[in-house]
Amino acid sequence: MTGLTLLAAAADKPVAADFSDTPVWLSLVKALFLFVYLLLSVLLVIWFERRIIGRMQQRPGPNRNGPFGLLQTLADGMKSMFKEDVRPKGADALIFTIAPVIFASMAFVAFSIMPLGGMVWMFGHHTPLQLTDLPVAALLVLAVAGVAAYGIVLGGWSAGSTYPLLGGLRATAQLISYEIAMGLALVAVFMYAGSMSTSEIVAAQSDLWYIVPACVSFVIYVITMVGETNRLPFDLAEGEGEIVGGYFTEYSGMRFAMFFLGEYINMFTVSALATTLFLGGWQAPPGIAAIGDGMLNTGWWGLLWFSLKLWMFMFFFVWLRGTLPRTRYDQFMRFGWKFLIPVTVAWVIAVAFIRGADAGFFGDGTVGLFGREFPVSSLIIVGVLAVLVLGSTWIWETKVEQRAKEAEAAAEVPDEIDPWAEGYPVPPLPGQRLVEAPRGGTAIDTKPASTPTSEEEHRG
Repeated sequence: MTGLTLLAAAADKPVAADFSDTPVWLSLVKALFLFVYLLLSVLLVIWFERRIIGRMQQRPGPNRNGPFGLLQTLADGMKSMFKEDVRPKGADALIFTIAPVIFASMAFVAFSIMPLGGMVWMFGHHTPLQLTDLPVAALLVLAVAGVAAYGIVLGGWSAGSTYPLLGGLRATAQLISYEIAMGLALVAVFMYAGSMSTSEIVAAQSDLWYIVPACVSFVIYVITMVGETNRLPFDLAEGEGEIVGGYFTEYSGMRFAMFFLGEYINMFTVSALATTLFLGGWQAPPGIAAIGDGMLNTGWWGLLWFSLKLWMFMFFFVWLRGTLPRTRYDQFMRFGWKFLIPVTVAWVIAVAFIRGADAGFFGDGTVGLFGREFPVSSLIIVGVLAVLVLGSTWIWETKVEQRAKEAEAAAEVPDEIDPWAEGYPVPPLPGQRLVEAPRGGTAIDTKPASTPTSEEEHRG
């Protein structure tokens, strides 16, 4: 690249959030604001989930405490606070208490790098509606998720019981497995934005949200975020029919409430990250952003658009829980390691070629489509990818049909069966008939196994 090209790229680089007019006390105020925002959101989403699933199952849901049952979640929280403190006799008291604190606190930390809005005026200071930002802020969420896994495995181990230990191991394996695919899915966004700072990624989506060019990463991320948060149909770490209740089987009272709180805040965290990386963050939708010369796309309006996008994902979580059954653990892990991770690696390589074509490494020819200029080499790469995807899909569907035919042929039921063919009686299936016994005898061998002794004959 020439010097002019580098200067142009630097000029087009999205601008990060400016914290120069943010004193320490204002950062503390924003931290308190985030804490209250998340707590109120958790109280509301639990009520929202119970009401929506109630509607799906043709029942009212919570409707007694407060208007429309809005205070039911608060009543449940107060009940957890005043419950008796029960701890297994063989539990490690210190680790048993620290584990849920680690899990819940890490969920709050991960939300600190989310930009909830643009530059706003707060107490006489012009500051971004974001607690903090880092050059690698998006990776902080993955790092915090790794630390939260310690809370899960320590909670299962410290209980001194078998089922919590199994649940902790299963949850940790699940988190680590799907965190790999999640991290790889974010690489494509980093290559498009040229940064891992969340504020810069949001600024880079002012013209086009990354859900369009990085659609494959978005689909993979949505799958992995459900697996990361242990939500149906992937709540395998707490499968009641398999391991009683998972890593928090022995927990009750506020310790259990901390795990419960951390799970819901993690849902908000992964949804906020999806909003930031793929849906333009706090920016208004394209049609609304053009109203009044961008009047609705500045200041505190960003908090509204960010919250609406966030709750769209929360409805998606609730919809999944009320619709799909739990998957099998081995199938879920196989899907992550043998499908999601290879597909994500292939997609990252493809995006690297596309970005190289956009930068002019494969030629400078362009074609105008839909009012935009696209490099010819990028269109060729996209066409090759489409052919490969269609070919792979066709081969995969052909193999699936072939396996189904082989299984159907192997499962064909014969018209006649011999109930004693295997040495023990087997009843016929519906539509089958038994092999007729030969004439002059029966189909059953009545010959004694051995000649009885004189003593056995005397006893009869």
